[in-house]
Amino acid sequence: MITKKMNDALNAQINWEFWSGYLYLSVAQHFESVGLKGIANWFSIQYKEELDHALIFINYVNARGGRVTLAPIAEVPQSWESPLDAYKFTLEHEQKVTALINNLYQLAEDEKDFATRQMLNWFVAEQVEEEDTARELIDKFTLIGNDGMGIYQLDSELGSRTYTQASPLANKD
Repeated sequence: MITKKMNDALNAQINWEFWSGYLYLSVAQHFESVGLKGIANWFSIQYKEELDHALIFINYVNARGGRVTLAPIAEVPQSWESPLDAYKFTLEHEQKVTALINNLYQLAEDEKDFATRQMLNWFVAEQVEEEDTARELIDKFTLIGNDGMGIYQLDSELGSRTYTQASPLANKD
């Protein structure tokens, strides 16, 4: 059984994961509207991954006998000045998510909830990957600057990204 304190914290994280998905969908739509379909594709896949993350938490709360309560999703930004700005924003956002996961991990430690701590190990590793990827793309867009051909090539590269389910933990079955 999961404690009320942990249940509440996991429900807050579920909302944050849905907000993150909504955020990345917004970024995708912005870049779709300005003709950078590869960048839009990259963020669309991020959107799907964030939904997977929310489902992992939902499935976990349900498996532990907790209660999932869905809250309204707050408004997200709608536009970015450039791809570089969007990826800088992404890194800042992922760093916030990392802090939230770390807080959940600490709460699991404090509550002696070893099952939740074990489940969170996947998210700890995932956040390292998320931040690293954002940094790599910031470096690439910084190097490219305003070079149209460079942006075109990187946009094409990002368009080849395909969706792979983040974790089998997102499946109920």
